[in-house]
Amino acid sequence: MNSALKELLDLLDLEQIELDIFRGRSPEERIQRVFGGQVAAQALMAAARTVDAERQVHSLHAYFIRPGDPAVPIVYTVDRVRDGRSFSTRRVVAVQHGKVIFTMSASFHIEEEGVHHQAAVMPDVPGPENLASLQDRLRKLIGDDPEWSGWLSRPRPLDARYVTPLTWEANRDPSLVGPENQVWFRYDADLPDDPLLHVVLAAYASDYTLVDTVLLAHGLAWGSSNISGASLDHAMWFHRRFRADDWILYAQESPWSGGARGLAQGQMFTASGELAVSVVQECLIRVG
Repeated sequence: MNSALKELLDLLDLEQIELDIFRGRSPEERIQRVFGGQVAAQALMAAARTVDAERQVHSLHAYFIRPGDPAVPIVYTVDRVRDGRSFSTRRVVAVQHGKVIFTMSASFHIEEEGVHHQAAVMPDVPGPENLASLQDRLRKLIGDDPEWSGWLSRPRPLDARYVTPLTWEANRDPSLVGPENQVWFRYDADLPDDPLLHVVLAAYASDYTLVDTVLLAHGLAWGSSNISGASLDHAMWFHRRFRADDWILYAQESPWSGGARGLAQGQMFTASGELAVSVVQECLIRVG
């Protein structure tokens, strides 16, 4: 297990400071704001700590309200909205500097039998073993640029293999511009069997590339265009059990953008083609 993944697992092990109140911290990196996937993952973990273990999360709906400050802890307060015979509902509020930065509603469900169908078909794409890592793709693209050297050498908690062009590649070559973004990812270590951990890690990974999907549709890229952006809201549905330490194909597309906002949606498939997670996010995109 590399140091970045170990640190992420430590970040998800929240400190309980009172009944239904938890404290989370951020990585010791010089970044301007807390990664949205981290806040969502920690909030989901806080909610799950107040629910019976046999009830697994099946959906979440969240809003990113203010940028998170990585220099100070985040306090998560959980409201036990309802515990029914089959479902539990929780509302989580994340606070820093006395202000709300994030809210989430999460629903948990006991395991039940029921009708089943899957209309979604996993895209026919090359397997991850035939694709270069993100770091190798970027090294080929930017060469020995000293501004990127530290970022490229830093360990990452997950391994990402892009099927489609990177935003920086499409920014240089207009023929690569398009509204689809397909990425294989996995956490490259043998993780515990706890289903909640794998769900929380999928929530963390879900925010990595959705904004990029909107950028890719316009040939925009961070650092090479005069743009600013952020996640606005985020929704996820967990359809079946899966493992985040196995390869997952994250097939994303952006059906619309306008009014300084962009919509992105994604589906996470197991390597055998089973739909495991559905994701929808709206993001802020400003140019100029």
